[in-house]
Amino acid sequence: MSRYPSRVCFIAIFFKECFSICRNSLWFSEILITQNEYPPADLWSEWLLRRRHGGNPNHEQVIRGVIERIRDRVLDGAALSAGMTLVDVGAGDGLIAFGALERIGLSLRVVFTDLSVPLLQHAEKCAIERGVRDCCTFLQGSAERLEGIVDESVDVVTSRAVLAYVANKAAAVGEFYRVLKPGGRISIAEPIFRDEALQIAAHIRYLEAKPACDVTAHVRLMLRCKAAQFPSTTEEAIKNDPLINFSERDLVGLCQSAGFGEIHLELHIDVRKAGALSWDTFIDMSPHPRAPTIREILASHFSDEEQRQYEEGLRPLVESGQRVERDTIAYLTAIKPR
Repeated sequence: MSRYPSRVCFIAIFFKECFSICRNSLWFSEILITQNEYPPADLWSEWLLRRRHGGNPNHEQVIRGVIERIRDRVLDGAALSAGMTLVDVGAGDGLIAFGALERIGLSLRVVFTDLSVPLLQHAEKCAIERGVRDCCTFLQGSAERLEGIVDESVDVVTSRAVLAYVANKAAAVGEFYRVLKPGGRISIAEPIFRDEALQIAAHIRYLEAKPACDVTAHVRLMLRCKAAQFPSTTEEAIKNDPLINFSERDLVGLCQSAGFGEIHLELHIDVRKAGALSWDTFIDMSPHPRAPTIREILASHFSDEEQRQYEEGLRPLVESGQRVERDTIAYLTAIKPR
């Protein structure tokens, strides 16, 4: 007998008219979520709901505070108002979508789209608990194909850390443009990892040319760990990795090519002390969905002696709160011409 007797009870994909706005009727194909149990976690839900914060509820709240500031900047750029329709692409756990509903109220219609069925189910459960389920529609699919949303039918498209995981970014931005009404806008936030990847690659090449010594031993271990989480450390690999093959300028170019006007981008670089953290939480965290945790890297790539040296060098910084972290995020808004 299946371990999940009621799992994946997506009875059908059906078409229904959700609401009418002005002269446009907006039609969706919405997944009916009828089971009580969640399906098995996938890459995206496992990271967002556990690996991002190392399974530590207290640290989850710390991270939540950081990303809520990002959410607020995205929503400021969205310029939402009552009666609008918002499509949140890569909605995840509903960070932006629920924030929008808190700001605008129940007259706002929100479409959650995501690749992950477990995350859509998690978001729907949260919508029910918040009493906003009737304002929400949940669509499973990729950013490159916003299937079920007709042309020129929504007012605003938002996303956070979505294009970084999309291979065909031009197709995704083209879909944003397609579904927007004339005069509609996008407001997005994207992490920029390219400079960090290039720096890691340069440091590795530099150290490879140097003889091993005690001074560089710990640095080498640190770079090996970083390279395992951001494995594209050659120019060719960086070019082909969607996570790091673009800059903030590329985002502007993508929007121009799609037809957007009035494009505005701000690059925010935040450097701060990371705050004290337990060692177990630190090594159980992952910086992005496709990255292994440090615990996994140490177990599979480091000898016992290397693990000892790595922990000896880094653990005091982690537990004392002296470790420095840096975020590089591009905030972009653009308007579809009337």
